[in-house]
Amino acid sequence: MKRLALVACFVLGTCASLSAQQPSLLLSALAAQPAAPASTFNFTLVPELAPPATASESFAFPSPKAALPDAPAPPQPSSFNEEGYRWDLAVGYEYIHFDSKQFSANLSGLHTDLTYNLNSWFGLEGNVVSAWGGTIGGERTKYVLYAAGGRIGWGPSRRRLTPWAHALVGGVHVNPQVARSSKNAFALQVGGGADWAYNSRVALRAEADYVRSTLYSSTQNNFQIGLGAVIHF
Repeated sequence: MKRLALVACFVLGTCASLSAQQPSLLLSALAAQPAAPASTFNFTLVPELAPPATASESFAFPSPKAALPDAPAPPQPSSFNEEGYRWDLAVGYEYIHFDSKQFSANLSGLHTDLTYNLNSWFGLEGNVVSAWGGTIGGERTKYVLYAAGGRIGWGPSRRRLTPWAHALVGGVHVNPQVARSSKNAFALQVGGGADWAYNSRVALRAEADYVRSTLYSSTQNNFQIGLGAVIHF
């Protein structure tokens, strides 16, 4: 009987100790399991349970493409003289009607003109005109005009047609010699014309001038016209 009571007490004590150890074993098993990642739960369904956003997630850098404006298109060169050429060289045909008390003559020749442009509307110009005509008193008529001065142009360089005017002073040489008078004298040249731009480097030119000279102790009032081409460089 005593043995039976001892066995019953041992069994009851063992069961009591096992029941007391079950909560601690359960907690140890739960702690040993890996934590489930937060991303496995869809917080969009229950936004109240979503964790607060961190500073790195709340601040977003703008996209480089969105931040930078579109680059402007490069300027397209014009077909006219916008490249800043300073020099104009003109060469062409020249017709001169020379009239004086001693003789009159019609002469044809060549004109050469060089202009340095100080800006878009004013330049310093120098020109030479050489022409030849018929024979008078056994000598062939010859005419040389050389002058320098200023030139004024109107209109932007991108226009096809650019009118201009100039005023030059210099000298004139005329052959044949008359009554022992000098072949050389002072000359004033005033006139103008227009340039038609063929492209940015070349233009066609038409011009007309009034020329006042003081040969043979008198004054001559004559005119000349020319056609030619202009090279910008």
